[in-house]
Amino acid sequence: MRPSRLAPATRGLLPALRASALLLGLPAAAVAQNTSAQPAQPKKTAATPLEASIDKLATHPTVVAAMRQIQSDNAWTLDQQASICQIPAPPFKEEARAAAYRDRMKALGIQNVRLDSEGNVIGEIKGTGPGPTLLLAGHLDTVFPEGTDVTVKREGTKLIGPGIGDDCRGLAVVLSVARQIITQKIPFGGRLLVVGNVGEEGPGNLRGTRALFKGPLKDSIDLFISVDGTGFGITNGGVGSNRYRVHYKGPGGHSYGAFGMPNPIHAMGRAIAKIADLEATTKPKVTFNVGIISGGTSVNSIPFEGIMEIDLRSESASALAEIDARLQKALRAAITEEKARWPQSKAALDLVIDTIGIRPAGMTPDTSLIVRTSLAAARTMNVYTPLTTSSTDANVPMNLGRPAVTLDGGGVGRGAHSLDESYDDRTDGYKGPQWVMLVVLGLLGVK
Repeated sequence: MRPSRLAPATRGLLPALRASALLLGLPAAAVAQNTSAQPAQPKKTAATPLEASIDKLATHPTVVAAMRQIQSDNAWTLDQQASICQIPAPPFKEEARAAAYRDRMKALGIQNVRLDSEGNVIGEIKGTGPGPTLLLAGHLDTVFPEGTDVTVKREGTKLIGPGIGDDCRGLAVVLSVARQIITQKIPFGGRLLVVGNVGEEGPGNLRGTRALFKGPLKDSIDLFISVDGTGFGITNGGVGSNRYRVHYKGPGGHSYGAFGMPNPIHAMGRAIAKIADLEATTKPKVTFNVGIISGGTSVNSIPFEGIMEIDLRSESASALAEIDARLQKALRAAITEEKARWPQSKAALDLVIDTIGIRPAGMTPDTSLIVRTSLAAARTMNVYTPLTTSSTDANVPMNLGRPAVTLDGGGVGRGAHSLDESYDDRTDGYKGPQWVMLVVLGLLGVK
């Protein structure tokens, strides 16, 4: 789901105390063998102070009990994942899934569960003492239109259905983590906000997370983690995007009788050629794409409009703004050139640019506490975690300068955004929620 940007090889093997064996309820020998779909681990290095603190956290009695229970209750987590996914949640129509998620949060004992004005489901778990506020979220929406068959099929350890990994897995992991924190009465500090948010996918334009950071909670969220996708990646780079629907408009006419007037599709063609010639940097990476074109009514008619949809992306806000400025110049130059081609014509040729999506770019530094804690927890869990750059709900807080990451939810996913999307839990899918919980508790602190 996300292109990788590999982190430095700073994750050693299990520390001598064999914390993971305690976490997972396995003998030490089994831990070393239970690494399906994981690359070879780098050579063991001495633990940093932060890594040592996460190793110690992993031996706290309530954390050990929670980790063991996540593994024992893995079937419950998978049932949540599958049943959530069979509730349709097309873009802008997440209400049914939101209502079900609200009810599940209440049943777990999460406090003050409510829906905000945008449709996000929000609940709270209060710690036993002072500390930061951490928001843990999965997104409710899918890319699939209303009427899509969302039946989930099971084939051994594999679940198959639209959205099963993106993001029914994330929603189930969030519930699993909250369930064990409450059940085991883990004495953490601060406050944990548990959220099922709307509008992460394309047309939603991150509207749910935008609302969270504009609403009553905006000044109280200290740390942000979204769980989205499968595997064990850490997304700490947010790819920003500017998306436009561009109309070139004119009166149109007969291709022979009215010949000699500016042609909207010809103008659009000039613009496309200019866009194709834009120079794009690789550091930071910048991309551009004309993805959809339309217009015209018949082969022997000068069209009255030409329409195209354009996507610009970069992980750098300044680089995105710079190529956007060059795009705007190219779009307008095409109008000038098409009019100049037919100087005798009085026919109008107009340009209308509609914004159809703006996602802010951002970055949580590799050296930040939230990233280092995520890596340290993966080291204790003995799983390999690349740092990646993508477009997720974390873009919003990253752009605001808030510490934020998106964590994968474990297992192996295939075919995201397709009707035959699959999630394979294999033998160690439970490590996903275990890892996420260890990161959350490492950031909040446990007495």
